[in-house]
Amino acid sequence: MPIYEYTCSSCGHSLEALQKMSDPLLTECPACGKAALRKQISAAGFRLKGSGWYETDFKNSGKKEAAKPAKDTKPPSACGAGACNACSK
Repeated sequence: MPIYEYTCSSCGHSLEALQKMSDPLLTECPACGKAALRKQISAAGFRLKGSGWYETDFKNSGKKEAAKPAKDTKPPSACGAGACNACSK
């Protein structure tokens, strides 16, 4: 959920609110009680939670192995039909 910054245009009080994007904007100032809160434009923030991120976590994600050619078990025949002496060896 994003963190929004608000400032009261009446008393100058500033606050941050953790809200869903679908939540209605806050309008009432908790300091003075007037309906004068205005949402501020600020840099996007984010939180990293958990044990951490490491360089090796996603080392192979997104990389696909090249298709390997099928191995032929018989050696190729000299004449192509397998009827000559070179093919029977």
